[in-house]
Amino acid sequence: MTYDKHYYGGAWQAPSGTDSTAVISSATEQEVARVPRGTADDVDRAVGAARRGFETWSRVPAEERAPWLEKLSEAMKSRVPAIAEAIAHEVGTALGLATKVQAEFPIMMLGLNAKFLREAKLEEQLGHSLVIKEPIGVVGCVTPWNYPLHQVVCKIAPALAAGCTIVLKPADMAPLSAFMLAEAANDIGLPKGVLNIVSGSGRVVGEAIVAHPGVDMVSFTGSLPAGRRIASVAGDGIKKVTLELGGKSAFVVLDDAPFEKAIPAGVNNCMQNSGQTCSAWTRMLVPKSRHDEAVELAKAQLAKLTLGDPFDKNTRLGPLASAGQRDSVLGYIEHGKQEGATLVTGGGRPANLPTGFYVEPTIFANVDNRMRIAQEEIFGPVLAIIPYESEADAVSMANDSEYGLAGGVWAATPERALGVARQLRTGQVDINGGRFNALAPFGGYKKSGIGREIGPLALEEFFQLKSIQR
Repeated sequence: MTYDKHYYGGAWQAPSGTDSTAVISSATEQEVARVPRGTADDVDRAVGAARRGFETWSRVPAEERAPWLEKLSEAMKSRVPAIAEAIAHEVGTALGLATKVQAEFPIMMLGLNAKFLREAKLEEQLGHSLVIKEPIGVVGCVTPWNYPLHQVVCKIAPALAAGCTIVLKPADMAPLSAFMLAEAANDIGLPKGVLNIVSGSGRVVGEAIVAHPGVDMVSFTGSLPAGRRIASVAGDGIKKVTLELGGKSAFVVLDDAPFEKAIPAGVNNCMQNSGQTCSAWTRMLVPKSRHDEAVELAKAQLAKLTLGDPFDKNTRLGPLASAGQRDSVLGYIEHGKQEGATLVTGGGRPANLPTGFYVEPTIFANVDNRMRIAQEEIFGPVLAIIPYESEADAVSMANDSEYGLAGGVWAATPERALGVARQLRTGQVDINGGRFNALAPFGGYKKSGIGREIGPLALEEFFQLKSIQR
């Protein structure tokens, strides 16, 4: 699979340079695709197309914009198998999960944003003022590799619904679903300049998008250091910025919780997508008196999550996305050993999988919340089990993190779980096995970021407010 052009201005456009980027399969370590490596000149042309597109798209009535999102969603449905296969290669996601979570869910979200737009209140009378919500302008989107299509849709769907136009830089390691999205946009005849895509490195293409004077807003998902850089560059232009920068989420298991349900649920959450999930519950806080019981239950559950080829139907956990990510995770595991945490299971590269970026799913017990493995985002299949003395102690440790993206609480009653959930400084909390909700806003406190994605409230990020007095 090879793409040799960028997509902007409603057409496939030859890149200004000759460099390209190889897309490497995380399971075979072989090249599976190639995409162009863009330049600042490519970004400038794409931004110009987006600015011209904004002049017309922003004036399209909401009731006429909404069907375009539904058309785009429909056009993507036939591409589900190809998207899932590409992401299984790029990220290492097991094919079944890639199909449902990496492909079908974001495609559904595209169409759902049409519903959000139809239900949005775009004008309101306040006293003698008419308050109008207007699209903010051209939005630069820079997205990560772990959930490549999902993270793209989280940004472009509400932005397009709001009347904005897009310049998107997909992740270098996982760009293929974004190119398939461009194909779908082209197939349905999405108006020129509405969706514009330039692939390339963050340092060149990402930086050019963020710094470009024709970009009015930047939406970024990625690492904390990259988020700091983007906020700084965007700040020079006084641009609005939304940032989703990761997490180190705590799962608080209270002393009266049904451990036989809670612990396996916590393990599954931590290990989804081989731990390459920003909202993963990577810290499991358990009562000190029941620590060993929790460890045994966690170990038993982990043994059920088969590590292997993402294209094998029996695989639950695939490889990590790159050699660099694998080595980073293995480095954190070594830190955990050196800091004195108890290695329960895993901890290395699987001997039966010599090819591919695999890391054994790993559990550490007797973890101190001050250890690096409890404070820093590992982004791999590593669970830290941390004992606590009291409920107040658990809440304090859960909040003792520079991040605040997600979390969980499990108790004997929903009332007790809710009482603890209200005390957690984090953007989302699931209690007693609460499921993901596509209507609820997603985003974090503290250094997990600024702003919210997903659901009807995500549209608000892409509006300007105008007050007209009469």
